[in-house]
Amino acid sequence: MAAELPKEEELLQKLFHINNDRAFEQVCIEVFEFQYSQNILYKSFCDLQKKSPRWVNSPTDIPFLPISFFKSHKVSTTGNPDKYFESSGTTGSINSRHYVKDFSVYEQSFLNHFQHVYGDPKDYVILALLPSYMERSNSSLIYMVRKLMDISGHLQNGFYLDEFESLYHALLKLENDKQKVLLIGVTYALLDFAEKYPVKLQHTIVMETGGMKGRREELIRQDVHQQLQVAFGLDAIHSEYGMTELLSQAYAENKGIFKSPPWMKILIREEDDPQSVFYKKALSGAINIIDLANIFSCSFIATDDRGRLYADGSFEVLGRLDNSDIRGCSLLSL
Repeated sequence: MAAELPKEEELLQKLFHINNDRAFEQVCIEVFEFQYSQNILYKSFCDLQKKSPRWVNSPTDIPFLPISFFKSHKVSTTGNPDKYFESSGTTGSINSRHYVKDFSVYEQSFLNHFQHVYGDPKDYVILALLPSYMERSNSSLIYMVRKLMDISGHLQNGFYLDEFESLYHALLKLENDKQKVLLIGVTYALLDFAEKYPVKLQHTIVMETGGMKGRREELIRQDVHQQLQVAFGLDAIHSEYGMTELLSQAYAENKGIFKSPPWMKILIREEDDPQSVFYKKALSGAINIIDLANIFSCSFIATDDRGRLYADGSFEVLGRLDNSDIRGCSLLSL
C-alpha cells in the first residue's frame, strides 16, 4: 500500500487542479479544516467567532481573518517560517508581513495563472517600472517579475527606477522590432512616464499594478486607464490585482474587470463586518478573498478594498474602505 501523503502535500496536489465550483468548495473546506487545526492564531479567531469545522459546511460559513492581522501578528500554518514577503506601504505606515514556508507554492500559483492568461513568458520582453517596490526588500511583486524575466530570458528585460528616457528608447527599439513587450508598472510611475514620454505602442501590453503610494492624487481606475490609453495609443490597459497577503493574482485585460485563477475566489461582504459574506451574487460591498495558495498562512482574508462582483465570478475594484477599523479586528490580542 502506498504511503499516505502529508495533508499539506495532498492539498497542494488538489488545489492547482481545481476546474469547477464543486471541486473548489470541497478543497476550500479541507483547507479550512487544515488551517483550523494547524494555525493557532486562526483557530483562536475562529473560536471567538464560534466557528469550528463542525459548523462549517460551505465557504460562506468560514471566518475571514481581517487583513490587518498580517501587520500585527505572524500568520502561519504549520511551523515557524523565517522567510516572508513585506508590503511597500507608505511613509509612517506599518507594513504587512506574509510569512511563506515554501516559495515554490507562490511560483506555481503565479506561473500557472500568467501562462493561462498571457501565454509563455518567453514570448515577451518584460520591462518593469516599479520604483516604490524596488526600494524595499522582500517584495512579492518584485519576486514574481524577476522570476518571469528569468523564464523570459530576453536580454532586453529590465527594471527601471526613474530612467524614463532609457525606458522610452527601449520601447521604441522593441516596437520597431515588432517584439511583444509586457510593461508592468506601479500606477503613479506609469502616469509620470506617460506625461513625459508619450509613445504609440502596438506590440506592448501596459499593465498597472495599482497604487499612488502618496506620490499623486488618487484617481479612479477608469481615469487612470483613460490617461494611459491616450498617451500610449492603446485600446486597453491591463491591470494586476495582488497584494503581499496573497500568493495569487487576478488579471484584468480590459476595463478593470478582473478574473481570478480557479483556486482563488472573490466574495462580497457588508463593509463593516468581515463575516457577513454573500456568495455567488452580483453585488457591491467590501471584498473578501479565498486564496487557497495561502495554504501555509491563511486562505480566508477580509480585505480593506471595496468591489463589485459579477455573476460569472469576475470582479471590479472600486477603491478602499474608510479608515474605520473592520469590526472584529480587535477581538484577538495574542
